[in-house]
Amino acid sequence: MSQAQTHALFDYPKYWAECYGTAPFLPMSRKEMDILGWDSCDIIIVTGDAYVDHPSFGMAIIGRMLESQGFRVGIIAQPDWRSKDAFMQLGKPNLFFGVTAGNMDSMINRYTAERRMRHDDAYTPNDEGGKRPDRAVTAYTQRCKEAFKGVPIVIGGIEASLRRIAHYDYWSDKVRRSVLFDSKADLLVYGNAERPLIEIAHRLARGEDVKKITDVRGSAFLTNQALPGWKGIDSRDIDRPGKIDPIPSPYEEITPTSCSDNEAQTAADESTDVTKTAQIVNISEPSYSRNSTWAKKAKPWENTYINLPTFEQVKDNKVMYAHASRIFHQEVNPTSAKPLLQSHGTRQIWLNPPAKPLSQDEMDGVFGLPYQRVPHPSYGKAKIPAYDMIKTSINIMRGCFGGCTFCSITEHEGRIIQSRSHESIINEIEDIKAKVPGFTGVISDLGGPTANMYQLNCKSEKAEATCRKPSCVWPTICGHLDTDHTPTIELYRKARKVKGIKKVLIASGVRYDLAIQDPDYVKELASHHVGGYLKIAPEHTEEGPLNNMMKPGMGSYDKFKEMFDHYSKLAGKKQYLIPYFISAHPGTTDKDMVNLALWLKENNFKLDQVQNFYPSPLANATTLYHTELNSLRNITSKNLAKVDGTIAVPKGAIQRRLHKAILRYHDPNNWPEIRQALTKMGLSKLIGSAPNCLVPKETRNEQRNQRNSKQQGKNNAQGYKTSPGQKRHSNNKSSARNRPANKGLTRFSNDQFKKKSK
Repeated sequence: MSQAQTHALFDYPKYWAECYGTAPFLPMSRKEMDILGWDSCDIIIVTGDAYVDHPSFGMAIIGRMLESQGFRVGIIAQPDWRSKDAFMQLGKPNLFFGVTAGNMDSMINRYTAERRMRHDDAYTPNDEGGKRPDRAVTAYTQRCKEAFKGVPIVIGGIEASLRRIAHYDYWSDKVRRSVLFDSKADLLVYGNAERPLIEIAHRLARGEDVKKITDVRGSAFLTNQALPGWKGIDSRDIDRPGKIDPIPSPYEEITPTSCSDNEAQTAADESTDVTKTAQIVNISEPSYSRNSTWAKKAKPWENTYINLPTFEQVKDNKVMYAHASRIFHQEVNPTSAKPLLQSHGTRQIWLNPPAKPLSQDEMDGVFGLPYQRVPHPSYGKAKIPAYDMIKTSINIMRGCFGGCTFCSITEHEGRIIQSRSHESIINEIEDIKAKVPGFTGVISDLGGPTANMYQLNCKSEKAEATCRKPSCVWPTICGHLDTDHTPTIELYRKARKVKGIKKVLIASGVRYDLAIQDPDYVKELASHHVGGYLKIAPEHTEEGPLNNMMKPGMGSYDKFKEMFDHYSKLAGKKQYLIPYFISAHPGTTDKDMVNLALWLKENNFKLDQVQNFYPSPLANATTLYHTELNSLRNITSKNLAKVDGTIAVPKGAIQRRLHKAILRYHDPNNWPEIRQALTKMGLSKLIGSAPNCLVPKETRNEQRNQRNSKQQGKNNAQGYKTSPGQKRHSNNKSSARNRPANKGLTRFSNDQFKKKSK
């Protein structure tokens, strides 16, 4: 039984309310509805963000998209969730409530990586904190149900998207059920949900029962049993997965010219995976031949679903959690992904495959809607920091095939790059010139999740349709991937020529391992689009953490820096790279952090801000954090028995604080903590005034202050109690590179570190 046929976004017949035309702003009050001549709203969007009518804000995109279909759409922004009254201010919607926490997960928005409450909120007028509840999707949905019983509720946005199945929740330190169970919403749409949400809206408008809408891609719902017409694969046992019919390999007609050892090992690991359907390896310089019978070959994903380990299994069994996570991350290809079924007690959640990516014409249509590009007038002169940051930026694409384990973009937006046309982007520049108050002629960003993935896609349609690799660029760049940056270079040149534009900056992250494949792009970037500093994200220097992040080694960074410096000098500019690093990432040992700090000192970097790893729901790295198992490889009893089956995971306030402190080795406030750690590791030689030392020796004033601090009776040396889930690791199982020291600073291998610890 196949999924419902996919329609183009703008091919649906308009709803009858189209006659009301386009609203200057989507109404937030009854008074605005009266001015528009509306007696009611067809759809009401409830959001945790302030309403900004700009295509960088989810509620604006979804609201304007639904409006373009003829629906009357109202906005309830940041309502008081303590009662149902605020949810009744626009009356009863004719079709459904759409509920979202906003552009950010509400828990990440409200709490730091150390679980401390934030006192600000960039998506709220005047940066005021406390304007949204914890787990906003659930809170808002419950109030909508109280306000108007029987009205369908569709939840979406990144919070719902990343909680669509059972997931580890960092803030409660436990595995929680799918948000559908807690919120009791009728449907969940995940990812950038224009396509599924528009289909749902039109079907509800035709009078279809929301409980009967079960075949929309990119949606999930609760059910009592698997849908009829589907054949199940039982994957609730790590060693006895259900049999899966093989998909014809799209690589069988490609003659490889070279394969690295790492690629061969990746293929070997994948060949035994429970959801493996084709042997996939990285291939350099492929030669393609067309197969006229490809369309007729078997496509088992069209009638097969996968039975995931149950909530009860993953809640108490970390091995089963890692196993379920691996299956989930294998089933993200919008062409060949299978539906997933997960039991929660007597009920089940059915997760349909991802929605088909938007075409270029559809992307142009979405971003060409009549956005005002400013906050709703009801906010007056109040500043909304998130808007101020992006008001002159332009999103040129969606998706990311990088697969970084700590990032949730792949789980939310998918791996397929969806790009806009040059004409659409240039038109948006003109729109900014006309609508943004005080525009100075500077475009702050032409980017997206990654600045230089614009129009980069798989060169083989067959490979793209069946590929289940988590990344197109790790451990090396796939030979099928198009790395030609010419469309991006041409876009930059066109943007610079727009009348009234003084500067076009690139502020989105540049994937430097891709950039070095096309030196012309690096030249264009350094010559015209950097305002003195360019932020990039190596994330770490050591092999162990980098492998668990699925990030490239420092060789790519070194090559990019050499090219960037060269082209900056040719352009007569003094420009600098600002590298970004993560501390306390799963797979990182104390020694790894010391080596990273030594690298920073060698290169004279003093980091002002450091981000401790933040376990966001459903991310691969969150699975590593929770289970301490190497779930990036196939999970079997045989693999778990191996040494590399587990990884070191920094947990608890003490160790996480230490890793963050080591990165800020130059801050005197961190020196006592770093000295203590170095001494414990047997690395006292790094304490002193010599050039190869990391921190200076303790002064008399510090000794005096430390004695006074001890007399105050703190919980520990830092004054913080241990946080939930803390487990100290005394052994170091992740491998690290033994490369020669630079500039007299010593780097320590695992063996050296173990000897010193003794």
